[in-house]
Parts: sequence; structure tokens; C-alpha cells
Amino acid sequence: MSLGPVMLDIDGTALSPADRDLLREPAVGGVILFTRNFQSPAQIADLVAEIRALRSPPLLIAVDHEGGRVQRFREGYSEIPPMRRIGHAYDSDAEDALVIARKAGWLIASELRAAGIDLCFAPCVDLDWGVSEIIGDRSFHAKPDVVGELAAAFCRGLRSAGMAAVAKHFPGHGAVVADSHLKLPVDRREYGIILDDMRPYDKLISNGLIAGVMLAHIVYREMDPIPAGFSPFWIERELRSRLGFGGAVFCDDLSMKATADYGPMPKLASRALEAGCDMVLVCNDRHAAEAAVAALNDYSNPLSLVRLARLHGTGHVLRETLLASDEWQQANAAVMHWRDRPPLELDA
Repeated sequence: MSLGPVMLDIDGTALSPADRDLLREPAVGGVILFTRNFQSPAQIADLVAEIRALRSPPLLIAVDHEGGRVQRFREGYSEIPPMRRIGHAYDSDAEDALVIARKAGWLIASELRAAGIDLCFAPCVDLDWGVSEIIGDRSFHAKPDVVGELAAAFCRGLRSAGMAAVAKHFPGHGAVVADSHLKLPVDRREYGIILDDMRPYDKLISNGLIAGVMLAHIVYREMDPIPAGFSPFWIERELRSRLGFGGAVFCDDLSMKATADYGPMPKLASRALEAGCDMVLVCNDRHAAEAAVAALNDYSNPLSLVRLARLHGTGHVLRETLLASDEWQQANAAVMHWRDRPPLELDA
């Protein structure tokens, strides 16, 4: 059975019979894990193995695990600092910051791959315009070129540990105040300014460093009156054609309040796929996920299947072997030492 276009979540730390039935539906292609699914490294590895055993090829298994505020697994996992800390360090020692960015990417991916997880939805390459609380210290920096360099190093770290990178939130989430989890943000900037937000993507795509991109639930009013995740302008014209991206496109969680005025869940999912997305996320609403899956059980896009198949992780080192390795011990020590340094205070 091939991978379907819907990625959804589960409630607990083990699969229920209802979970197993739903995850076997043809329209399901992946599972995203949250903090509520985690008790310990051993438990999360067992859960991942249980999910992978349901289908062949196995479902994609993902998690938001950027570091800082957005790190779903804590106990037993390296505590990764927010990416803004790396950006601040870049301003005083660019070479050191690039080394740490790569080590942070490798550390995240190696620990997640030891549990069998395919994807971390990272890096966040939104520019730090100083207004978005939901992005905030998740952003590397305000300057596009610095974000591009640090994100490239981070992606190389992910890839060296067997994990593809998924950059977010295209074309850029850093210049709006509103949180798309709670309401629909509207970005009123002109196209020429938003080009800066897309420059990190240009660098990552041109260097072949990302296999996926996640869209923002934002209306960029000067270009298109609909959110980017439903917009052929942003997906086909900008991302696919102008930037030349040939990887997988994810629509961010369709259960966010930002999408509420655009129809019921089956319509939202279909609209995102028709606009050019390869996979849609439906989280924290089982009824909505079931509705999307039922509506899309006959859906098939051969090109999307190829793009999604490229996202499976490679290599799988046992956790005990990983933690005993010189590479992990050196990377962990370097990132922890750097994390514990006093944050650099920059002049305004």
C-alpha cells in the first residue's frame, strides 16, 4: 500500500485499536508525534516500531523537534537551545556558530533516528522581524543570508545522521503578529520585501539541502487573497517554478484556527492538495482527521508518492550504541557547553 496524503496524530503512548484501524486507511501517509505520546526513549521507540509495523512501505513518522520551546521529547534527549542563540553567536564568531548549527542538527537527527523516527519538521527559516511571538527565538536571525548559512549547516547535520530536512514556514512567518494556531494572520508587505523571506529557501534548494517545505497559514494580501497553503501562486509559481523546488510540500495543520473560514475539513484537505501540496496535516481533532481520510481514500498523485518516499530516514543505530559513540559524546558535550554559556547581549 502506498503512502496517502494525510498525516495525523494519535492520543496516547501506545496505539489503540481505533488508531490501528485509522492508520491502515489508504489516505493516511504519516503520523506526527507530540509530547503526550512520550514517556521515555524506550517507550517512544516501541511506539514507533508499532506504527511502522502496520504498513508496507511504513508510514512516515515525524515530530516537531527544533530545540528551544519546540522540542517534544525531553527526558533522555539532548536539550537543544533555541536557534536564536546560534544566530546571536554568529554575530561574534560565524565559524563557531556554523559548527554548532551543524552539530545541533546532527544531534537532533541521530537521537530521533535511534528511535526510528523519519522526520523532524526543521529548520525554521523564518526571519526574525521582531514582531512574531509564535516564531520569536525559533528564528536564527533577522538577516536572510545569515539564516541561509546557519540553516544550511543545520540541514547538513540532519542529513549526515540519516534525516531529510523540512524547512518552514514558506514563504515566511516572521513578519506577522498573529499566531496562526489562533487566528488567520494577514501579511500586508509588498512582494519585493517578501523576497527577503524566501532567500534562505533559495540557498537551501539550490544546494539540494531540503527534501520538504512546510507552508504558512498566512494571507499575503498583496499577492493572493487566500492562505499560502491553499495557494497555487505560492506553491506552483514561487516555490516550484521560480525557486525550482522538486521535493515534498506540506500544508501545516489544517485544524489551526487560521483555516476555519475556508470550509469543512474534507474541503480544506482537498483544496490544499489541489493547490500543489503533497501531504496535509490534521492534528488534535480525531473527527476532522477521520473526515479528511474518508474524503481522500481514492486520492492518488504518483509524483507526490515519489516525493514522500524520499523522506524516509536512512540508517538506524541502536540508542545504546549511539550514546556510547565518540561522535555523540563530542557533539553532545559541544552543544551543552555552548548552550550553558551566558547569552550574548547585542546592542539594539
